[in-house]
Amino acid sequence: MQTIPAQTEQPLAAESTSHPKGLYLLFATEMWERFSYYGMRAVLVLFLTKAMMMDKAFASKFYGGYTSLVYLTPLIGGFISDRYWGNRRSILTGGLLMALGQFTLFFSASNYGAAESHALSHWLLYLGLGVMIVGNGFFKPNISSMVGSLYAPADKRKDAAYTIFYMGINLGSFIGNTITSLIGDTGNPADFRWAFLACGIAMLLGTVIFNWGKEKYLHTPDGTQVGQTPAISGGVMGIYALLPVLLAIILGILWLDSAKFPTIAPLLGVAVLGIAFMIFSDKSLSGADVKGIMVIFIVSFFVVFFWAAFEQAPASLTFFADEQMNRTIFGYTLPASIFQNLNAIFVVVGAPIMAAVWTALGRRGAEPPSPLKMAIGLALLAAGYLVMCFGVHNLQPGVKVSMFFLVALYFLHSVGELCLSPIGLSLVNKLAPVKFASLLMAVWFLANAAANYLAGYMSSLYPDPKSNATPEILGYHITNLYDFFMVFVVSAAVAAGILFLISGKLAKMMDARNYPAPAAQA
Repeated sequence: MQTIPAQTEQPLAAESTSHPKGLYLLFATEMWERFSYYGMRAVLVLFLTKAMMMDKAFASKFYGGYTSLVYLTPLIGGFISDRYWGNRRSILTGGLLMALGQFTLFFSASNYGAAESHALSHWLLYLGLGVMIVGNGFFKPNISSMVGSLYAPADKRKDAAYTIFYMGINLGSFIGNTITSLIGDTGNPADFRWAFLACGIAMLLGTVIFNWGKEKYLHTPDGTQVGQTPAISGGVMGIYALLPVLLAIILGILWLDSAKFPTIAPLLGVAVLGIAFMIFSDKSLSGADVKGIMVIFIVSFFVVFFWAAFEQAPASLTFFADEQMNRTIFGYTLPASIFQNLNAIFVVVGAPIMAAVWTALGRRGAEPPSPLKMAIGLALLAAGYLVMCFGVHNLQPGVKVSMFFLVALYFLHSVGELCLSPIGLSLVNKLAPVKFASLLMAVWFLANAAANYLAGYMSSLYPDPKSNATPEILGYHITNLYDFFMVFVVSAAVAAGILFLISGKLAKMMDARNYPAPAAQA
């Protein structure tokens, strides 16, 4: 491939319908990283319950603790990138650490069993997850923020760019989930290790691709390289020395939260207050900057409700598929974990359609503002769980539910996701002041951290027919699957309604940032 001058690759005209080649480099890098993360996550709760012999409630909370820390550490990674390392070094370091973590899980799964008889395997489990948590903290916020840096500030292609980028996320999820389900979720606990090995190899591949193309393709419309070490850096090598300390802290938090007492929830609260103080105490921010940042915090609060329900896919919904759903088709019984692929399939197919819809509406001046799009996403989430309520209503013991209901749920959730997640990423990039770009992208992932922790807790309420306990939340007793799914219907519907009501006000606050939000049509 010949090198094309940056000005030719990436014209300044905002009306251009083509996208810079750097977007597709980031697309490929993120695709393989998502193969690694989602491929591992697809089989994690099954590995914990079937190989490591954890009960469902403990496995759910352990899963929630891990995934919440995955989204909490971008606060640290975003700060280090802004002040010390830059995006590129952070992505490369994070990618290598995540690959190392996957290979550690491979060794953990090679000698599995209950903690009493296989203590080393359980410690390797903690170590592998801890290394991946640290690596993700450097990788995730930086690659997402780099997407927006390839475009001019007011370029209307950003929403479409993030939707295309999001398609890469889900393509990686689909490939990874398929492979790990087929080679790991076989009914033989010994095969989980092959899933982790495949994920480690995929992570290495994504890191190599990024390193190969970073100098050639990652630049602004005028040819300026992006993501490099800040001109005024507080130091580079000293951060490497802090990595073992950060790992030790993460491992301590993960162990305390899962084995002793809740630790992560208070940390999330402190993180919210700390980052808000750090940003809003900056006297250089203009009034428009402050309004834009307030919008980021407000919509981040609402996405907690979305992801807490959405992230039941690898937890309670996988338990449901494994135990309560008829998975046999044409004489073949599908692995329970492979149904998570439905989300990736629907998003990969739907992403270009949604990108085209937003672009077409934008040209007509009829595109709804980002907060309204996100409210629509929450409403579709509630609709998905309502479908499940019809499927399990008055379900008799021993009767299994048709897979149609789970397919319908994933379809509605996937369309809702396309209305919320890529739009939210783009919103953060458009509203964040340059000096806080990575840190405010990390705020978005902080909302995901809270949601995933809550998702683990909610999954622990899943009614287990083998247990006599009756889960309860806010005085509401969960005696069956219908009660369980109704919790998500109500929470998502209420959040959607409130966001609908305030979306107009949020759109006006976004206008003050000089990146106008499209007006909703009456």
